[in-house]
Amino acid sequence: MAATVDEHAASEVLKGISRHLNCLNEENKLTRKRALESIKNQTVSKELPSDVLQEVFSSLLKPLLKCLSDPMEKCRETTIAIITDFIRCVPKPEEALPYLMPCLAQRFGDKEILEPSEEIRLLAVEMLALTVEVCGRHLAPYLNEMTNILKRTIVDPFPDVKKESCKCTVSFAKSVPEHFHMQAENLVKPLMQTITHQHSRVRVSVIEATGAVIQHGSGKNMDDVLSHLAQRLFDDSPQVRKAVTAVVGDWLLNMRDRYSYFHKLIPLLLTSISDEIPEIRLLAADLWRQAGLQWEKENEDDIKDKMDFLLSPPPHYPPGVDRPGLGCRELVVRNLSRLVPAIAHDVTDWLVPTRVRTSQLLSVLLLHAEDHTTQHLQPLLAVLYRACSDTERDVVNNCLAAAKLIGTFVPPPVFLKLMLEHVMTPNSPSYPWTPLMVLAAVLGGGSKPLLNPHLQQIADTLVQPEVSQEYQQVMYLEQLLACVDVLLYQCEADCGLISLQLLQVLVTIQSLSNDPQLSAKALESVHLLSKVQGLDSIELYRQHMGQLLDWLSASVNTWSSYSPQRLQLHIILMQSGPVPGEFLNQLMPLLHSCLQPNRDTEMRMSVFTMLAKLLLDAKNTLDSQGHFCDEAERFLSDVLLPNLVWHAGRTAAAVRTSALSCLLALLHGGAITPGQLLSLEVKLSPLVLSALDENSQMSRLLACRCLSATLKLIGTSLHHEALNKIYPELLKRLDDSSEEVRNIALETMDLWLSGLTKDYNPDLCAPHLQLLFQQLLLHLDDPDSSVQDRVLEVLKKGSRVHPSLLQREAEAVRDKQRSPHHCDLLLQHISSLPHTTCSNRPT
Repeated sequence: MAATVDEHAASEVLKGISRHLNCLNEENKLTRKRALESIKNQTVSKELPSDVLQEVFSSLLKPLLKCLSDPMEKCRETTIAIITDFIRCVPKPEEALPYLMPCLAQRFGDKEILEPSEEIRLLAVEMLALTVEVCGRHLAPYLNEMTNILKRTIVDPFPDVKKESCKCTVSFAKSVPEHFHMQAENLVKPLMQTITHQHSRVRVSVIEATGAVIQHGSGKNMDDVLSHLAQRLFDDSPQVRKAVTAVVGDWLLNMRDRYSYFHKLIPLLLTSISDEIPEIRLLAADLWRQAGLQWEKENEDDIKDKMDFLLSPPPHYPPGVDRPGLGCRELVVRNLSRLVPAIAHDVTDWLVPTRVRTSQLLSVLLLHAEDHTTQHLQPLLAVLYRACSDTERDVVNNCLAAAKLIGTFVPPPVFLKLMLEHVMTPNSPSYPWTPLMVLAAVLGGGSKPLLNPHLQQIADTLVQPEVSQEYQQVMYLEQLLACVDVLLYQCEADCGLISLQLLQVLVTIQSLSNDPQLSAKALESVHLLSKVQGLDSIELYRQHMGQLLDWLSASVNTWSSYSPQRLQLHIILMQSGPVPGEFLNQLMPLLHSCLQPNRDTEMRMSVFTMLAKLLLDAKNTLDSQGHFCDEAERFLSDVLLPNLVWHAGRTAAAVRTSALSCLLALLHGGAITPGQLLSLEVKLSPLVLSALDENSQMSRLLACRCLSATLKLIGTSLHHEALNKIYPELLKRLDDSSEEVRNIALETMDLWLSGLTKDYNPDLCAPHLQLLFQQLLLHLDDPDSSVQDRVLEVLKKGSRVHPSLLQREAEAVRDKQRSPHHCDLLLQHISSLPHTTCSNRPT
């Protein structure tokens, strides 16, 4: 009876709109528009019983579907609104599907969509989404139609249509899961075409739709979407990255065939654990924890022993780090062999964000793998060596953090066996420092008790010439220093066992480095090495000086200007203060060997320069024990004098200059006695006098200074014949082009005159004195008044030797000079002298 009433009411409604239905075929578009609005007002806009609406909808559907192709946009829009309202209100909307779906497929699912209006396409997709929502599983027979529509609308130019289509896809996949897999793969391509859309909300919708399509699909297209999702993990929009995290987490938890894809899904989810947004990190961590717990329950029998006995973290676990659950660790461990090759590939990707995220992921994986890292150590080290040569600092830092975990979880005998070999023979000639860089990080992650038994092995490797002396790049030396520093900080006092090797490495770093900051850091490490042993740096050198000198002496016969040993010798002697004076018996043979005239010239110059610095402060260096005098005569005779012999060439001249500087330091530093110097004067003076004629101004200056120092020490002890050989050469220097040389020559002449004792017979040596006075009187008329003043003072001193001779010579030239002023002063001075005998010998 009720059905009859509903049919009657529906009939009445249809009679009321029959005229309007006829108007839908009119040519006048306004007529059609008014007809549609009237139909809407008299049907869905009225509060009619649902059963009545169902009957009316069944009768109106076909005419309304024809209106979807109406030329007037407003008519099509109104039509979709009417159908949408009917679908929302009628109790059995699925009865409209046999007519609705083919029509929609024809209009929106063909290769070219027939609807030109973006807004109407959006309304149509919204209507379709509503249809999926209310019809659910009844849409299964229309799988092809739905798929065709969504394939087109997902790639629609209008962003809102894309978003609505993606939402519709998610709803449809969940509505017909038993059938959806047959057409799911057809939606993958349009989704992947849209996943890079410029609007972040569209990308989010696509990712969510992709999650549903793969979740309810056959699984064949997993590889087609994973690379796209991986790229979205680098998206600038946090919402996009969050969507990827949620989708991948859902797959790990709910995908039917998820076990086959663990090795591909785990890296994506774990990458989000390092995201910069806390919300994403927390979401990823929660989903990962759930996946681990679920896996534990599903595999409880296989891991029962581990669940009972491996609850406590391993020793030396990184402080402040929460240990992942057993299920999470097992998931990583069981898939690590397939994850490491992927890491190796992506860590060298051309995109910086990919390399950074991959390097972050490596640390997360090793934190889960724990001691199982040992099984994959060889490929992991290869990855780290390659990644640590990256120009992006974040990549390097992340990889070093991963290397530190290797030191935490892998026993030292295992990683040292591989790594020390790599340090000795780096695989990459372009980046030889990467094995050292990784080794320093690995050692930093180790523990003192485990490392101590292997300190000798590590130190012996670092001190090898092919490791410590082969490369001079700043980066290499920095990493070598980092290895020493990490041992000092990790093992502290126990480093006393390898103190010598560490000191040798630190000395080598300083000797090879051209970077002052690096040298300063290495010196700080020397102080730290002393401190951990309760010593100061001088005591440290005293403890090892004998061994250091033996170390250098072993190769001294092969030294050249390119040998690092000469630089090592420089560092050792300059930093050890008074200690060299305690080991002269080892040091002097070493110096004698490397300073022979037949050895490399540049090397000799370098060593002479170093010795000059030490000899100037001999009491606090080489002569700290007062024993250098025992070696000084032999050093002067066998080392310095042979290097002062004249040889042609600029290089030979440079060697003589450096030897003169060393001789001067020897004379000034007080490391040689007057008696020793006097015994060698016959050999020394000719060489020094010869140097007064060198082309090099510095050589002439140093030779003058050496003569001056010699006269101070033994001037009064020299025989008059030796003295008479000196002054002619000094007189030549009074005409030198260098004012400084002239000044020193005058000072030396003053000393020469001061050195004349009563043994020097002025009458017997009158010809020498006459020549001397004549030359000095010439310079008494020098254009430079300061030179005139200094010459006057020298002549005044000479007046005490033979005043009458000087008076005659001065009177003879007085009227010839441009200005007699200084001659008059000299003659006045001579007149004021007390009367003496004709010899006028000084006392």
